Amino acid sequence: MAANNRRMSGKKGAQVGSGGQRRRGLEGKGPTPPAEMRKGHKKNRIASAKAKQVQRRPVARGRGGKGTSELVVGRNPVVEALREGVPANTLYVQQFIDNDERVREALQLAAERGGINLMEAPRPELDRMTNGLNHQGLVLQVPPYEYAHPEDLADAAAGEGADPLIVALDGVTDPRNLGAVVRSVSAFGGHGVVVPERRAAGMTAGAWKTSAGTAARTPVARATNLTRALEQYKKAGIVVVGLAADGEVELGDLEALGGPVVVVVGSEGKGLSRLVGETCDFRVRIPMPGGAESLNAGVAAGIVLYEAARRRA
Repeated sequence: MAANNRRMSGKKGAQVGSGGQRRRGLEGKGPTPPAEMRKGHKKNRIASAKAKQVQRRPVARGRGGKGTSELVVGRNPVVEALREGVPANTLYVQQFIDNDERVREALQLAAERGGINLMEAPRPELDRMTNGLNHQGLVLQVPPYEYAHPEDLADAAAGEGADPLIVALDGVTDPRNLGAVVRSVSAFGGHGVVVPERRAAGMTAGAWKTSAGTAARTPVARATNLTRALEQYKKAGIVVVGLAADGEVELGDLEALGGPVVVVVGSEGKGLSRLVGETCDFRVRIPMPGGAESLNAGVAAGIVLYEAARRRA
């Protein structure tokens, strides 16, 4: 009976199990959120669009795969690589090595840079590592290069609010030419370089040295199939321009250089391959009053990049 009286009590206030709904019903909803947070508001749509654009900005190094590790062998090459800032993770030094000026400089540069392991190794071990090359007691290990994906270069340009300016190399096998192109792309405000995965120069120590350090801030992307990568660029609204000695358009007449463009440079001897040439929107020639038959990839890319930068200024 006592329990029944408790249930029928006329006590005012929130009942057991109400969860305080009456109290919450009297509470206000708080201050009105800013326009950027109100769904359906114009400022909310603009903020959402900007957020999506920011998500596309980062250049994801590594999506294009990794290269292979490399060894720089010999006292002069090792010192030059360290001077030029070639990435390295280990410096191997032969036990009981004759401590000349180059050895001392190599050790000093490695210590100053930091992040490079110093390993002492017997001569037979260095002979094995280098397959019997004349290492002179110094071997520098260069880690695999992390390539970007071709799409990352266009995304980086979009993140900057700029028209893409990209160079693609077709059949260029000399790493020094690749390094020179990277240097020119960096100098003229380009967004990166695309190289094929096969039968093409990669980012070796030689390419790093020729780039004079600009490879640290200019991405190189690797394409499994260069023709398909160029077709994807075209679908994204980027004009593909191929350099050819017998091109139909002269460089100074090409208005497309002022907008989104990919400049394709072929090898010095063979030029553009057939499929790549057919994929290009324009085939452009560089006028050469001096009568030279061709230019190497680094020089040709630099001339076109200068013209593109001039039009965009």
